Formats: sequence, structure tokens, C-alpha cells
Amino acid sequence: MLLLVLLTLAAGPSWGQKPPETEQEFDEGYQQRIQMEYIAGVYIPKDISDAIAQLNKLVDRESKAKFKSVSEDEAVHKLYFSFGRWITLNWGFYEGSRLSDALRRMGVYHPDDMSQLIIRSFHRSLNQKPIDVKGQVEAIQAEQKKRLDERLHQGTILYEEKRQVKPDSSGQ
Repeated sequence: MLLLVLLTLAAGPSWGQKPPETEQEFDEGYQQRIQMEYIAGVYIPKDISDAIAQLNKLVDRESKAKFKSVSEDEAVHKLYFSFGRWITLNWGFYEGSRLSDALRRMGVYHPDDMSQLIIRSFHRSLNQKPIDVKGQVEAIQAEQKKRLDERLHQGTILYEEKRQVKPDSSGQ
């Protein structure tokens, strides 16, 4: 975990960049970033397999053993605000990167969902379980739909207007 803290601190200076001022600037930057192998000196994996390989290199043996020993759900939830944030920030999930673009093409759009997919996949890899990316993506999409349906169901109508249609000049 010390390695992760040091890597996070080393990536700090890249956070001070000026944000894009227009949607066009963001889109241009995004298109550049998704082609880059390194962003701010940090290697960006090209896909989930590459991400798992990189995490195997970056995480020390003791941390892997602790991570491996907890349940999958516990690993995802416990590390979401630490390891998950490191993945999200350093691998460019908000601004776009080749990994985030690969995950978007698979149907995972939110940076939090992306980091959870990576953490869960890494945990399954360490425990020699099938990673089942397709099943994970389907579960993420089902959860997104459930959250959206709940928000729509619990929503409050702010304003309602009823209109009467006046017949046109032909009397219809």
C-alpha cells in the first residue's frame, strides 16, 4: 500500500492542469488522451488484461495476499475510496484514457464503475477465478438501470402544466 501512496503523490502535479473551457476543447483533449500510452508519466493499460498485469507489477506481495484473502465484495467496497480512487485518477477515467475508452466501448461509462470493475477483476485474477468481464458489465448495467428507475420513481414533479388545444379554423 505504501507503493500506492507514493505513486499517488508522484502523480499529484498533473492535477494542477488547466481544465478545458469549451466542449470542443474537452473533445479534442479526450481524442488525444485515448491514444496515449503514458499520461503525466503514468503508464495507461490498454485493456482489463493489461490493467491486471500492471497491478500485479505495482502491488507488493504482502498487499496482494491481504487483498486476496478477503471476499470479493469486501475487497471492492473496502478499497473503493483508496485503491479505486488511485485507479480512477491515475488511469484517467474522468478525462479519458485508452483504458477508459476501452471500458466505455464495453458499456461501462461511469469512472466509479470502471474502477470497481478493475478491482473486482484483479481480485478474481488473484484468486484464480474466471474474470467474466461480460457478466460483470451486465451486472453494472443492471445496477445502473435499477438506480435510474429508483430515482425516476422517487422523483418529485416540480411543475405541471395542462393545456387545452383550441380547434383550428376548420372547426376540427
